[in-house]
Amino acid sequence: MAGRKLKANDFRGLPSYTISEAAQYLSVPATTIRYWSIGRGQYKPLIQAPRRKPTLLSFLNLTELHVLAAIRRKHGVKMPSVRVAIEYLAEHAEGSMGQRHPLISQDLDTDGLALFVEQYGQLINISQAGQIAMREIIHAALQRIDRDLDGVPIKLYPFTRSAAEDTPAMIVIDPRLSAGRPVIAGTGLATELIAERYKAGESIAVLAQDYERENAEIEEAVRCELKAAA
Repeated sequence: MAGRKLKANDFRGLPSYTISEAAQYLSVPATTIRYWSIGRGQYKPLIQAPRRKPTLLSFLNLTELHVLAAIRRKHGVKMPSVRVAIEYLAEHAEGSMGQRHPLISQDLDTDGLALFVEQYGQLINISQAGQIAMREIIHAALQRIDRDLDGVPIKLYPFTRSAAEDTPAMIVIDPRLSAGRPVIAGTGLATELIAERYKAGESIAVLAQDYERENAEIEEAVRCELKAAA
C-alpha cells in the first residue's frame, strides 16, 4: 500500500456514505463523525472526505473513522493531539496512499503503530502501560480490516457493541456488496432489510429460519441497525 496510488474511479475512494450512516455503522455520535470529517473553527478535519458539500465519506474514510473510534472508546480523542500524531505518521509514510490515509496504511500495524502511539501518548501524557493498551486496541481495530493484494482496505468488520472485545466478526461492510451497506458476512443479506422485518414484528428465530442463518447472525444484523434493540 505504501507505493500504491488509488485510481480516481476506484469505488473505495468514492463519496458513498453520509455522516449519519457512518455514525450508525460505527456506533459513534454523528456530531463526533462530523467533527472528525469536517473540522470545527480553526481545527481542520482528521480525514479527507471526497465530497464536502454535502459531506459524503468514502469506504476508506469509513475504515479510518473505525480506527479513530477505537482510540476514542478507550481514551477519548483529543482532536488537536491526534491531528499532530496523524501528521507525524503521514510524514513517515511512503507513497500517496500512506500519506493521504495514514490511519489505514498497511505499515501502521507494524512499526508505524509504535510511532503513532508513542507520539500520541506523549502529547496527552499517557503512561507506558496506557500506550501498550492503546496499541492493542488499535491493533484489534486494524485486524477487522481485510485488504487486497496491494494492502488497500477492501472489507470492514465494524464493532457492533460498546465492548469491542465482545463483538464477533459477523457483519461486514464490503463496497462491492449491497452498495457498500452492512451485510451478514459470507452473504449478501443486508442488515437493513433484516432489521426492518424485525421492527415489523418478526422474531429472531423466524428470520433465522427464513434466511437459513444462525440466530446469532440475525441478532448481530439487528444490533448493527438498531443497536439497543437486540
